Amino acid sequence: MLDLKFITENADLVKKAMATRSGTYDVDKVLTLNARRKEILGEVEKMKAERNRVSDEIAVLRKNKQSADDKIAAMKADNERIKQLDEELSVVEADLRLAQMSIPNIPHKSVPVGPDDTANMEVRRVGEPAKFDFTPQAHWDIGAKQGILDPVTAAKITGARFTIYRGLGARLERAIGNFMLDTHIESGYTEVFPPFMVNRDSMYGTGQLPKFEEDAFAVKNTNYFLVPTAEVPVTNMHRGEVLDAKTLPYYYCAYTACFRAEAGSAGRDTRGLIRQHQFNKVELVKFCLPEHSYDELENLTNEAELILKKLGLPYRVVCLSTGDMGFSSAKTYDLEVWMPSYNRYVEISSCSNFEDYQARRMNIKYKKDGKTGFVHTLNGSGLAVGRTTAAILENYQNADGSVTVPDALVPYMGGIRKISLDK
Repeated sequence: MLDLKFITENADLVKKAMATRSGTYDVDKVLTLNARRKEILGEVEKMKAERNRVSDEIAVLRKNKQSADDKIAAMKADNERIKQLDEELSVVEADLRLAQMSIPNIPHKSVPVGPDDTANMEVRRVGEPAKFDFTPQAHWDIGAKQGILDPVTAAKITGARFTIYRGLGARLERAIGNFMLDTHIESGYTEVFPPFMVNRDSMYGTGQLPKFEEDAFAVKNTNYFLVPTAEVPVTNMHRGEVLDAKTLPYYYCAYTACFRAEAGSAGRDTRGLIRQHQFNKVELVKFCLPEHSYDELENLTNEAELILKKLGLPYRVVCLSTGDMGFSSAKTYDLEVWMPSYNRYVEISSCSNFEDYQARRMNIKYKKDGKTGFVHTLNGSGLAVGRTTAAILENYQNADGSVTVPDALVPYMGGIRKISLDK
């Protein structure tokens, strides 16, 4: 979250930044609640000082065996008023924290300003889209004909936007995840395997709550949520800690299933693997000193790109505009892979620098030369496994309906080089 002092001292700047964001954000509510909080604190402080003074007077009166009834009655009334103010203060502070948490991060000065994805800025393209001498099929049709993707049975046992992977489809999904993890470990990341459920504090910490609760799957009769991304459990690993600056940066990679309600996305990408309620993803998370975070963002993006390069998939890198970027992010690069059936690039990764926005919510600090400050956190998909599966099926398809396995995955597929019904 944004620093309360920063908001109050730079209200116009914050309002201007929020005007470039998608949605409406009530900065004035934060200012009003904070002003009331200060009023209550000031009034309580004065009343407690007066109470102490009267208490001393009562002691003197009693010592002199004089009546102190009027002063005792007045002090009781003051005590009741202080109790009322303390109760109001608890409510105001809770409302203030929620209002503060409901303000998104301020975009970095290098982020293009615009209302939505039409203002996104392409940074680079890598690889040329495949040219076929036949009409390419969509990955869901390839999956059905090869018997490796089965959304029909998944819908029977669960519902829409779920898929069963069968045979070589399941093996391909597993191979991709293992290949990604091995690649990132070679790049210096430490692998972790976190829980697939997190508590409410963890969801608040990374910014999923309060704004995106409708997109989350809450576990009934518990304080838990199914993870929407490994970002949540992995970033919260250091919640409430003070990290030695000499040990930074920390790099983590994690493979998890991810669960999203996809509220508000009705009618979008209803077929195939692009927008599922459950999907697998390898996530990259970084903790670093503030002065290094934008260099780390470039490195993080390159490390996610490395997977696409090794797989030989054409893609582009896009810097998201202020109106398209995520709630907690200060700057985001999307990686978009070429999908022949869509005849366009489709998001396969988002790499973001949150600066100290998440760290402030989670109270993650570093200590350097005897002083403390908030670390900067970053994360990115490295990559979404299901979307990578879809991209491979479409970009490596053959005229006979089979799919060539990318060379980088052959060792993970037990030497299998082609996905075909005759295998």
